[in-house]
Order: sequence, then C-alpha cells, then structure tokens
Amino acid sequence: MKRLAALLLLASFATGAHASSDAAFEALGDRFVADLPNFSPVASTSIGDHSRDADLDQVDAAARDSLIALLQSYQDELGAIDRDDLSRANQIDYELLQSDIASRLWTLEKLQEWAWNPLYYVSIAGNSVFSLTARDFAPLEQRLANVASRLEQLPRFLEQARASIQPERVPKINAETAVARNLGLVSIIETMVVPEMDQLPAATRSRLEAAIEVARNTLADHQTWLEEELLPRAAGDFRIGAELYDRKLAFALDSPLSRREIVARAEAAYASVRNQMYAVAKEIYAADHPYTAFPDSPDEAYKQAVIRAALEKAYQELPPRDGIIELAREQMQQATDFVIENNLVTMPDEPVEITVMPEFRRGITAAFLVSPGPLDKGQPTFYEVSPIPEDWSEEKVRSFLREYNVYSIQDLTIHEGVPGHYLQLALSNRYPSVLRGVLQSGPMIEGWAVYAEQLMIDEGYQDNDPLQRLIMLKWNLRAVTNAIIDSAIHVDGMTRDEAMKLMVEGGFQEEREAAMKWLRAQLTSTQLSTYFVGYQEWVELRQAVEDAWGDEFTLRRYHDQVLSYGSPPVKYVRALILNEPIPAGVD
Repeated sequence: MKRLAALLLLASFATGAHASSDAAFEALGDRFVADLPNFSPVASTSIGDHSRDADLDQVDAAARDSLIALLQSYQDELGAIDRDDLSRANQIDYELLQSDIASRLWTLEKLQEWAWNPLYYVSIAGNSVFSLTARDFAPLEQRLANVASRLEQLPRFLEQARASIQPERVPKINAETAVARNLGLVSIIETMVVPEMDQLPAATRSRLEAAIEVARNTLADHQTWLEEELLPRAAGDFRIGAELYDRKLAFALDSPLSRREIVARAEAAYASVRNQMYAVAKEIYAADHPYTAFPDSPDEAYKQAVIRAALEKAYQELPPRDGIIELAREQMQQATDFVIENNLVTMPDEPVEITVMPEFRRGITAAFLVSPGPLDKGQPTFYEVSPIPEDWSEEKVRSFLREYNVYSIQDLTIHEGVPGHYLQLALSNRYPSVLRGVLQSGPMIEGWAVYAEQLMIDEGYQDNDPLQRLIMLKWNLRAVTNAIIDSAIHVDGMTRDEAMKLMVEGGFQEEREAAMKWLRAQLTSTQLSTYFVGYQEWVELRQAVEDAWGDEFTLRRYHDQVLSYGSPPVKYVRALILNEPIPAGVD
C-alpha cells in the first residue's frame, strides 16, 4: 500500500508539473498571437485580428530593431519552458513557435529581403487594402474608414521602403516585377473601394476621397522611383546561393529531408511519373490506333512522342478565353458531389467563392487560394483565377489555354478547391489552437493538394477517363520538376534555357506555363519545393496508417483524422495519428 501511495503521489506531482508547464506555455502562446499586430498590422488583418486595422506597417530600421528585440524576448521565454513537461499537443505547438521565431529572426537578420526585394513592400501595400475590402467582417463604413487611414499613411510607408532598399542588392527581375505590380493597389482601389463609396456618410466619404488622391499621387511618385532610380541601378543576383537556400529550405519545409535528398527523390520520381504517363498514353493512343505494335523496350524519344500524341487529344478541349472562372465553378460542384457520394472526407460548409485574382498578385501563377484567417470565422474563402492579359498575342493565349485545357482546369480546381486547399484548410482551421492556426505549414498544405489530385483519380473520378489521369500525372510531374529547378536555379546556377527545356520537354509544359514558372522560381526560392516534399510525406503517411490500421482503415476515417490536427508539418500529423514521439522542429 505504501508503494502504491508513493507512486500515486509521484503521479500527482508529475500531473501538476505538466499542468503548470502547459499553462505557462499556453499563456506565452496567447501573448505571441496577441502581439502579432505589433509584427505587422496588415498581416494581422489577414489572420482575423482587427485590433490594428487602421495602421500600416512600420518598415524602417527602428521598427526592424524593435521587432528583433521582441522576438528575442519570446525566444528567451520559450527557452525557459521544458518542452518535455508539456502535453503532446503543446509539444507540437512549442516546436512550431520555436521554429517560427527562429525563422523570423533569420529572415530579418540574414536573408534581409527588406533590403533587396521591393516586392516585399508591394505585397504589404496591396494587402493593406485588399484585406479590409475582400470580406464583410465589420460594417462597411468602419472598414473603409480604416482603408482611408492606411492610404493616408502610404507616403510614410513608401518613404521608409525606399530608404530601406539597397539598389545594388536588388535583382533586376525583382525590380522589373515591382514596376509591373506597383500600381496594382490602384486597381484594388478602383474595383473594390470606389464602387462602395456611395454608401458612406459624407464625412467618411470626403476623407476617403482625399486619401485616395494621396495614394494615387504617392504610387505614381513611387512608380517613377522604381522605373527611373531603382531599375537602372538594380545589380543584385536573384540566386540566393547554397548557404541561404539551405537554411531557408529548412525553415520552409521543417522536414527531415535535406536538399540533396529532395533532389535525389525528385529525379527518381521524374523517371517514374514519365513511365506512368507513357503507360496511360499507350492506352489512349491504342484506342484510336488499335493495330499499333508498341516496342517492348521503347527508348525515351519513342515514349516522348506517344505521350505528346496523347496529350494533343486533351488539348483539343479548351475553355473559352473568358470562360475559365465559369468552368471552374461547374467543376468545383462536380468534385464536391463526387467527394460526398464516395464518402472520401467530411465536406465543410464554409463559404467559398471563385473570383478574379487581384492585379497585385498576378504574373507568377494561374490560380491562388486565399482562405480566411484562423480568427475570421465564417468568412469566405477565395479561389482566385488570373485573367489572361489583354496584351497577350494569340500565340501566347493559345499556349496558355493548351496548358489550362478543360482537364487541367479540373485538376486545378481539385488542387485549389475540393478536396484540396479549400477543404483541407476549412477542416484544419477548426482545430482549437489559434497558435497552430497561425503557424501553418506550406508543405503540409501544398502536399495535401497534390495528394488530393491523385486521390480523386484513383477513386474513379470522371469515370476513370484516361485523359484526365494523363493530365493528373502531368500535373504531378510539374510538382517534381518544381523541386528539381528550385534548388538547381538558386544553388547550381541552372540557366533559363536549361530550366525551360526541363519543363517543356521533360515536363510537357506549354511555353507560357514554363515562362511563368521561371519567373516564379527566381522570385520565390524554396517555395516550389513544398509541393513535392509535402506530397511525398502524405503518400508515406497514408501507407504507414494503412499498415497500422489494417482492416479498420477507411478513407473517410483517415482523412477526417489527419485533417483534425490543424495544418502543422506532416511529421507532426504522423506522430499524432500513429502515437509516435513528437519530433524536434527547426531552431
């Protein structure tokens, strides 16, 4: 009895220690989330914290020094908490917070995009108004009064931006893209602010009109500076090099895989996916040419020809130039019906809208999903589709529409919508930890969307149409080539011609898609690797859970459970669902 009493007493002490540590960590996490508006008022509006909606970010040296000191204080407080004393859920949030703080500090002190990337400021300026006007989270007058306040601060903001930017460090491509996007804020004002102004009281409208005039003049002056001062002096290298790339990659992925392991896996997947495409292409080709005798050991040139011939059939089904959004709406409903009928995963009821992409985000991707922040409950998700530029030649338009044919738009809608980003984020954002909702994992989110594409085809979507499967494999190959060119460009010096050849010949991409991807790769180092790495992790996790659950495995049970943990890196989802030890994050 004495031994049992002693064990119970020790257990109670342990429970008390855990409770105390959990309380201390949760209080720290709550303060960190509450402090996010001090990091960036604009970013906080996007996550649903509206306490600083009237403020535009401070981006001068004093603000950066203050932010570094604040982050270091959080880092010190977090270091005083013993992770092993926390609950498993809090151990994960601890690792996420530790990695996020380390990443923010490294980005400010080492990567220093504030000094060489003018797009950093274009994005803040565009989002400062878009985040206030896109969703009805507050009365219109209140939101537009805050728009006026932010526009009134735009001269100060852009003056700080110009003082921070060091032209000799700015890559030419970043300067050129900033020139192209800077006036996107004017488009937001004209399309999302001006049409609503008739509903405002006279005083608020008068203030907003004056603020808009200030913004137009300020942006025009900044455009002149970008074109006449920055662009001619921009002399930086867009390739960030191995040291910066590897550290940035570690923060972006939070994965056990190193750059070399990712490249090795991607190169193996490149050969595998192309062989799968050949097998499907043979089926398509033979349906039209039933007496074809395919060689037992075809060379790569032969496979290339057969795959291209099969893809040409898919390219016969093109959407109208101005009909992509309507087609995506129809296909979203079809995908939703299929998921429900086949009991693949819980279908959320959060609102989703398919809309035109704002101008300040265009140029590097055909579509983008903007979900409401974890603090903005009940607000709509936007599946944004970029319109085809009016000044494109017929040749460029046809190249784009061949890439985004009817089958590709379906794959894109699965990726961005159901059961991809919209569904995953809607379910994952129900997780109660706001801290985890704020610290989302890119590879988890992007990898899930690539996994969703294959899931739908494997489950018989579109009546097992081989053309749809071929296009899905082409998109899977796109994720593979993304990972290959990402590090090859920034570390190994891959040229534009080499990248274009890999994407166009190796990946069967149309010229317009590959050209946009080359631009994106220059501007967004490490992001292109998230698709492939996340997908690999999701495939491996599902196989592990199928092995562990055996006959009790069902897709609905599995998908609902893995999406119930929020959006942390997949390694944490694995630890929770398989009851494995919680791994360390990036520090």
